[in-house]
Amino acid sequence: MCLKLNTKFLEKFISKEDYLKLEKKVKSVFKALHLKTGLGNEFLGWLDLPENYDKKEISEINKISEELKLSTEVLIVIGVGGSYLGSKACIEFLKSQNYNLSKKDTPDIFFVGNNLSADYINEILKICKNKNVSISVISKSGNTLEVLTVFSIFKKFLEKKYNKKELKKRIFIITSDNSNKLRNLAFKESYRIFYIPKDIGGRYSVLTPAGLFPIAVCGGNVNLILGGAKKARKDFLKNNLNNLCNKYAVIRNIMYRKGEIIEILVGYEPCLFSLFEWWKQLFAESEGKNQKGLFPSSCIFTTDLHSLGQYIQDGPKILFETNLIIKKTKTNKYKKISDLNKKAFEATILAHSSDGVPNIILNLNNNSEFELGYLIYFFQKSCAISGYLLDINPFDQPGVKKYKDNLNNTMILN
Repeated sequence: MCLKLNTKFLEKFISKEDYLKLEKKVKSVFKALHLKTGLGNEFLGWLDLPENYDKKEISEINKISEELKLSTEVLIVIGVGGSYLGSKACIEFLKSQNYNLSKKDTPDIFFVGNNLSADYINEILKICKNKNVSISVISKSGNTLEVLTVFSIFKKFLEKKYNKKELKKRIFIITSDNSNKLRNLAFKESYRIFYIPKDIGGRYSVLTPAGLFPIAVCGGNVNLILGGAKKARKDFLKNNLNNLCNKYAVIRNIMYRKGEIIEILVGYEPCLFSLFEWWKQLFAESEGKNQKGLFPSSCIFTTDLHSLGQYIQDGPKILFETNLIIKKTKTNKYKKISDLNKKAFEATILAHSSDGVPNIILNLNNNSEFELGYLIYFFQKSCAISGYLLDINPFDQPGVKKYKDNLNNTMILN
C-alpha cells in the first residue's frame, strides 16, 4: 500500500470506545456514498473516475503536451479555486516550487485568474513579452468572473502576437459540456476544448483535464497519476475501519467532537506547500457549512516551527496535527540534512503530543506520480465520508455562491 496511517500518537487522546461509537455511522455513510443516496449525489463522478475516465481525451492531452514542448515557452493557466489549485499542487509536488527556474525541455507555467491584482497580472505579462505563449483557461461553469476578466486580458495579448490560425493552436478551453461563455467561444473560434464531467465539482476535478492538462505540459506522467488513483479506489472499497479513508474520517470527527476544531496538515518538504493549499480548499469548502466543520490549516516544518510552533505547543488545546511524511525523497545527496529533517520530525511530534496535542501520521512512500494519484484519491474519498459524518452536503458551496452573486451584483450596479 502506498499510504499508511499511524495512530501511535493518538492513543492517549482516542479510546477504542470512541471508535466504536462511530463505527455504525461510518459504515452507513460509506454505503450511502457508494449507493449514491447521500446529499450531493449528483456530484460523485470522481468516485469511479480512475476506472472510467476518457482514454481518448487523455491520449489527446499527452499528444498536445508534446507539441507544446516545441512551440511554447510559457503556458498561462487561468483559473481560480479547484480550476488551478490541483494542477499547481501536483506540479510542485512532482517537480519543485522552483519548477520555472530549473533547466528543462517543458514550458514555464504561470497561474493567473486566482486573484484580481493588477500588479500581479502586469508582472506576468512583462515576463511573457518576448516569449512564445499558450493559454489554458479553466472554469467548469464557463462564467466565472475572475477567470473571464483575466482571460480577456491575456487573449488580447496573444492576438497582438499571433494571427488567427496560430491563435487556434495556443488557446485551450477546459469547461463543462453545457452552454456557457467559454464553451461557446471555443466553438466560435475553433479553440481546442476539453471537458470537466458534469458530475464532478471543481475541487474534485484534479484528475480531470482541469488538473491533468497543465500537469502533462510540465512533463508529469498523467497515466501514472490515474494509475495510482485506480489503485487507491480498489484499496478503499471495503466498508470497515481498516479502510484508511473511513478511519481518517472517523478520527477527524472524534477530534471535532472533543473540541479540537482545527486540523493542521504538517509536512517537512517544501514541495508539499501547494498540495496543502489544495487540501485546505477540498476540506474547507466541503465541510464548512451549517455552522459545522474543522478549520483546515497547514504548516511546513521546520520553517513554521519558528513562527507557529510556539502556539501549537503551548496555545489553547483546540487543534490536532496530521503529519504527511514522504519516506523516500528524490535526492540521495546531503544525508546529514535528510537525517536531521527526520530527527526534527521525531523531536517535534514527541514535544507536541507530550504537551497535549494529538498527532496523526500519514506515511507516503515517495513523491512519484503513482503515489500522488493514490494520495489525491485518498483525500477526496476521506473528505466525502467526513462530510457525511457531519450530516452535511460535502459537494456544494452555498457561501461561495453568495460572494459570487454579490460581486456580480456590484458589477451591474457600477
